[in-house]
Amino acid sequence: MKILLVLLDGLGDRSYASLGNRTPLQAADTPCLDRLARMGSNGLLHAALTGQCLPSETAHYLLFGYDLNLFPGRGLLEAVGYDVPFQDDDVLSLAHLSGVSWRDGMPILLQSRADIKGDADAIGQLYSSITPYSSEGIHFQLHRTGLNDAILVLSGPVSPHVSDSDTMMIGTPLAEVVPMDGNPEADVAEKTARALNQYLSHCHTILSQHDVNRDRLKKGLPSANFLATQRAGRRVVQEPFRDKWGLKGMMIASGAIYLGLARELGMTAVRVADGKDPGEDLRERIEMALSDTIHDFIHVHTKAPDQAAHTKDPVRKKDVIESLDRGLDELVGAIKQRDDLLVAITSDHSTPSSSLLIHSGEPVPVCIVGPEVRRDSVTTFDEIAAASGCLGFLRGEALMLMLLNYANRSTLLGHRLGPVERRYVPEGHKPFRMSE
Repeated sequence: MKILLVLLDGLGDRSYASLGNRTPLQAADTPCLDRLARMGSNGLLHAALTGQCLPSETAHYLLFGYDLNLFPGRGLLEAVGYDVPFQDDDVLSLAHLSGVSWRDGMPILLQSRADIKGDADAIGQLYSSITPYSSEGIHFQLHRTGLNDAILVLSGPVSPHVSDSDTMMIGTPLAEVVPMDGNPEADVAEKTARALNQYLSHCHTILSQHDVNRDRLKKGLPSANFLATQRAGRRVVQEPFRDKWGLKGMMIASGAIYLGLARELGMTAVRVADGKDPGEDLRERIEMALSDTIHDFIHVHTKAPDQAAHTKDPVRKKDVIESLDRGLDELVGAIKQRDDLLVAITSDHSTPSSSLLIHSGEPVPVCIVGPEVRRDSVTTFDEIAAASGCLGFLRGEALMLMLLNYANRSTLLGHRLGPVERRYVPEGHKPFRMSE
């Protein structure tokens, strides 16, 4: 049985008057999603606890059934996804240029990551001017990954247990980096935080005086005068996805964060490009998954709903959802024709189209379709209708357990073959031999 997990990133949302007090998913015309809902089991899903606002990388990690205490950090995952060179003991942090203005001795955030636009070469000059740097035996190296995106590699006696400088909230003062309370390497974390603050001060001094920023101000563009950092991490050896679930996994995605996670979990990572039509992109990714003959589990990802929600336009998100629905037509056909296909449609988190929150904590709909999967009375795929489905409310790894169950790969709890108890019947267990 081949398992396809089609994940529409940031699909869940809130109700808006502009959409007749419906969510974008409720308001969208989605014949394919509704058809899938009628063909299988429906429910709600949250990767952690209801109300928790999860970033995509954490939600995916939890949905795949991994322990949050072993999460390696977004900085590490993006570094892997972008092929940034680093050593296992290095600390990796997200970094980007921001604009600040000093008020009462505090750097007030006026322009965030997305606000810093302009000539790519000029912005590249700003990045080049602040790397490399060393302080307290710690070496800092920036690796630019986009127009205004970078990975900051910290080498030497460093710890990932430090706070963020980026508040991600316009009008607030950027934060001092401090060691996290109760971390297992307090002395190293304190030294890391101190050196990172020195580096950020150095960056601000250089950037404030840079000719590129002077030219930007003359042109009416905001000054990119501060390097903001967040979500530091370090490599943690992960249990391979195949060992954990007995499935040979593949990830089809465009974002470096998802490809990095796939690689860290030992899944095949397939990088695809985002085009102008989200639905066509999704159709091509599904065709790739359906034609694959090597993998047992394929995660098909699209970031389009999340990106639409970040524009703070519920109607735009509705339109994107309708495009994605058109891209599901071949999947619906394949389910009708094949008896070796188990499909789940869901999301990782809710992304509100009108809120100060980046992501929100409401659950998302989930639908599972396949041979012998229970069919409930749900007829539309959305956040409200799904609540009456027979799957109920799934949390965290329960989705993977249900997929393993419906793929007839599960084993009884407590059944042990070999030194590690698995959720599936492991291959290659040691056969019994008569004692001499």
